Formats: sequence, C-alpha cells, structure tokens
Amino acid sequence: MCHVSVGHVARAFESAGIPTVSVFVRAFKHVAEVMRLPRTLITQHPMGRPLGASGDRDRQRRVISSALELLENAPSGATVVELDEPWRAGNVAR
Repeated sequence: MCHVSVGHVARAFESAGIPTVSVFVRAFKHVAEVMRLPRTLITQHPMGRPLGASGDRDRQRRVISSALELLENAPSGATVVELDEPWRAGNVAR
C-alpha cells in the first residue's frame, strides 16, 4: 500500500522538522484526506503516474513546481490542493 506508506514517511519527516508535500493521484485523494497530511497535491493522473507520463518533462515540471509552491504557501495544516490539468498521455518528449 504505497499510497499509505508515503503518508507515514511524510509524518516521520515532518516530526523531524523537515517539511513535506505528498503527491497523490485523484484515486487516492480520500486516503490523503483521512491521513490529514500537512500538504498534499492531487493530480488527475492514473495510478502509478502522479507526476505525469514517462518522458513528459513539461508536465512533470508543472507538477513539481506546483508542489514546491504548495510547500511555500500552504495556509495551514492538512492542506489539499488539486491540479486542474487533466491527464493526457500524449506530448511525451523522446
């Protein structure tokens, strides 16, 4: 249950004073909400592709930039932000 393990690792880091952002796919949004992680970014990608399609550098950069922005600007604990961009399998750099 990788999606749950991510939450436990985030909690361990946070308790050590290291801020985290967890990136979940929409299918596991409910898990992130139940775990009440400090900062969670939800993507509309399929399972196994939280950052986007393999080789889709532009999409991956946007997801990581959004995660870093959330890290800097999260208003409070248990903040969940959803990216509006829908999944597209195309536009992959080769």
